[in-house]
Amino acid sequence: MALRQAGGESSGIALARLSEERKAWRKDHPFGFVAKPAANADGTMNLMIWDCKIPGRRGTIWEGGLYTLRMYFKEDYPSSPPKCKFEPPLFHPNVYPSGTVCLSLLDEEKDWRASVTIKQILLGIQELLDAPNIRDPAQAEAYTCFMQNRREYDEKVRQQATRFKNPNLAHSWRVIDLTSSTSGSLFRANVLVIAALEALYLV
Repeated sequence: MALRQAGGESSGIALARLSEERKAWRKDHPFGFVAKPAANADGTMNLMIWDCKIPGRRGTIWEGGLYTLRMYFKEDYPSSPPKCKFEPPLFHPNVYPSGTVCLSLLDEEKDWRASVTIKQILLGIQELLDAPNIRDPAQAEAYTCFMQNRREYDEKVRQQATRFKNPNLAHSWRVIDLTSSTSGSLFRANVLVIAALEALYLV
């Protein structure tokens, strides 16, 4: 996919950094995550907008879901953080009704640093999903439910995970279960599953 260039010195710095981020991600990224530049209408690659997917962490009420997020980078990146927005918005105390994530790591007046990577951002958001920051709420409905009726909150999140079900997760574990009679076949199954999923995620 070709890259459409933007003008300006600051945008040039941003594009150079984002190009490096893309190379680093393609070389090594957390299993199950997706992060790739968006495509323009003419088929060129837009490094200033990234399409991402964050899997719910295993063993949590978010497990089984694959949550779609977009990153919007400004021309002065990495001096300023990207805006990260769940599309569609999620039910979560730290997600604004618009879908924008409220996280100190994404606030240049708090924890944002130019050295923060896309991988660190996505891992930080995954952690935030199951560990909301109640001191900095962004969504009244989810915050009130979390504080006053945890059982109802957990049920709503599980329903949300079902609605955004990860299409790859169940298939990959089913393949492993069916081929795990011996340690050798289990190893081969793992390799095949990882290779198949990497083909989906590595763009």
